[in-house]
Amino acid sequence: SQAHFEEDSQKQPAVGHWKTLMPSKGSKEEPETGCQDAGGVDETQSTEQLNVSRLRSSSVEIREKGSEFLKEELHKAQKELKLKDKECERLSKVREQLEQELEELTASLFEEAHKMVREANTKQAASEKQLREARGKIDMLQAEVTALKTLVITSTPSSPNRELHPQLQSPSKAVFRKGHGRNKSTSSAMVSASQNVTPEPVSHECKEVDSILFAEFQAWKESPTLDKSCSFLDRIYREDVGPCLDFTKQELSELVRVAVEQNTLTIEPVASQTLSVVKVSEEECGGPKKCALSGLPRICKHRIMLGDSGNYYYISPSCRARITAVCNFFTYVRYIQQGLVRQDVELMYWEVMRLRREMSLAKLGFYPSEM
Repeated sequence: SQAHFEEDSQKQPAVGHWKTLMPSKGSKEEPETGCQDAGGVDETQSTEQLNVSRLRSSSVEIREKGSEFLKEELHKAQKELKLKDKECERLSKVREQLEQELEELTASLFEEAHKMVREANTKQAASEKQLREARGKIDMLQAEVTALKTLVITSTPSSPNRELHPQLQSPSKAVFRKGHGRNKSTSSAMVSASQNVTPEPVSHECKEVDSILFAEFQAWKESPTLDKSCSFLDRIYREDVGPCLDFTKQELSELVRVAVEQNTLTIEPVASQTLSVVKVSEEECGGPKKCALSGLPRICKHRIMLGDSGNYYYISPSCRARITAVCNFFTYVRYIQQGLVRQDVELMYWEVMRLRREMSLAKLGFYPSEM
């Protein structure tokens, strides 16, 4: 193949020399060729111009369409921008409103907190004042309890202290004040005949404990109560209290018994001066010369009031002795219930028996002349 290539290269003419391919017979063929060349050039130029015009028209259309598209996009963007502005404005107003509400809420919370602090300080001051008052009352009550214990130790129904109980003195020695002094069964024992009579020495008496009565008292002492359903008080009600408070005027007798049980009976001496007007008739309440309980004509040196009714009933010395004997018994029983009596069980039992004896004597009509 290399040999053929060399031969061909030797046969070809040298570069730059014209080689006549065909003899020219005339000059007519040359112009034809030139015309043909000129026509081809015109067609090419017209085609190019057409193509250019087409390109220009298409570019114009593209520009117009692009400008329309851009205008539409710009219009959309402006609308969206306006919406965003409105949304930003709305959110700004919401934020301002929230900030204002937050400030108002913070101010109200601070005001409420200050108000609560003031109220707490006021309540604390009031509580401290109440605490100081309560402590003062406690100290006063403790002093009263101490005095009451001293009173119980130094004065019992069996051996009363007349200096601590002015009501035990005789009427001739008692000083009558304006409005008359009162002896309430709530503060001390009532005056009884036995308290003004010198009892016989204990060593001169022969005593023997009744096993049944002592067993009932011991059972009651384990859990002292004023409920008369227990066997100890039930017996005393049947044998002593009931008969001792059984007077001729049954209705008034029942009221007296209830007042003694509720510790609301008041006995006071009658002054020699004119008596105040009472709410009930003289026939019902008796008078200085008529006993309201027995209905008999007797000189009445004392009168009673039941509770806070304001009605006074005049009683004879015998009726007074019976009422005071029952009151002395209930007073001593209340002392035991409240834990104020610090004695041996047997000693308390004999004191109860002595009070029962006084009720029996008063029922039989025995009472001291001072009554």
